[in-house]
Amino acid sequence: EKFKTLKNEGNDFVKKGKYEEAVKKYSECMKLNTKECTIFTNRALCYLKLYKYEEAKQDCDHVLQIEDSNIKAFYRRALAYKGLQVRKKNMAGI
Repeated sequence: EKFKTLKNEGNDFVKKGKYEEAVKKYSECMKLNTKECTIFTNRALCYLKLYKYEEAKQDCDHVLQIEDSNIKAFYRRALAYKGLQVRKKNMAGI
């Protein structure tokens, strides 16, 4: 029950564009249940919005270890890799 409440609060924060707050809610959910893949893909989305590509990639990797055909995890991990590549290019150009 607490898990569901935290997840819904996290989802509400995402809808409002409050990604930092959503990350906190999803992280609390993970303390209660580490097998729920949607929490990880949701948090990965927040990390992508916050330009935290490495964290997003880790969440997606975790999901793919549990559910190796999770489309959201594949897609968001690809976005994370893309973000990391862009960042590397930008760093090299400085």
